[in-house]
Amino acid sequence: MRTALFTSCSFAWTYQPKAIPSHNLLAQSSLENGACSTKSEASSREYGVLNGEAEKVSGILKRRSVVLSGASLVSSAVLGFPGDGLAVIKQGLLAGRVPGLSEPDEQGWRTYRRPDEKSGGHGVGWSPIIPYLFSVPQGWEEVPVSIADLGGTEIDLRFGSANEGRLSVIVAPVLRFLDNFDGDATIEKIGRPETVINAFGPEVIGENVEGKVMSINVVQDSGRTYYQYELEPPHVLITATAAGNRLYLFNVTGSGLQWKRHYKDLKKIADSFRVV
Repeated sequence: MRTALFTSCSFAWTYQPKAIPSHNLLAQSSLENGACSTKSEASSREYGVLNGEAEKVSGILKRRSVVLSGASLVSSAVLGFPGDGLAVIKQGLLAGRVPGLSEPDEQGWRTYRRPDEKSGGHGVGWSPIIPYLFSVPQGWEEVPVSIADLGGTEIDLRFGSANEGRLSVIVAPVLRFLDNFDGDATIEKIGRPETVINAFGPEVIGENVEGKVMSINVVQDSGRTYYQYELEPPHVLITATAAGNRLYLFNVTGSGLQWKRHYKDLKKIADSFRVV
């Protein structure tokens, strides 16, 4: 839940110096849109203008303007107010979030590659997660991961589009599934396609997958094997593989209406997943 704090302040300040024989000065100031302006009015016909006094007033107001502007910037950075100049600050405040999307290609699709500097070792003593990549259309963005989500702390990433659907990447230690492990896992060592989906499908959909697996496909790419599944209901596309000492489950899903309208794009997203 986002909380917005709106602060407004305005003041009218009148500077009236001590009476000086044969001289009179009226200084007015106003604060509008974060900027201060000073007007000095004097009766120059008889008395002239006290330049030194006017400059002192102007200097005080300028210093107040700088302090107020600085305070506004700090408040915006800490409280998360929207602003063009705060995108980098806001990004830095989101733990574990490192931008990884490329610029859109000719079709408007962008490729996400897990940044090497992104945190998340998933356990003390574990080696860094081997990067993975996938492609999404314009409008898909990274969303925060909650440990309360299905999959818990093993969910490494979430993406979503309000119109088309959502996806997640689960990265789990292979030692959960293999007794004899030589340090370089493959999906074939974990099991056959049917064994893998029966074992790990419930972690994705939250229920037994019996009778829900509509299709199974095995793909080879750059020496790595990927198991691809389509389940319904619920509507889910799962791509599974293994690398290093981890199992990767890439899951793409959507509502019934999203599935009907955007199935082609959702399938393209699921098929694009690769561990590099």
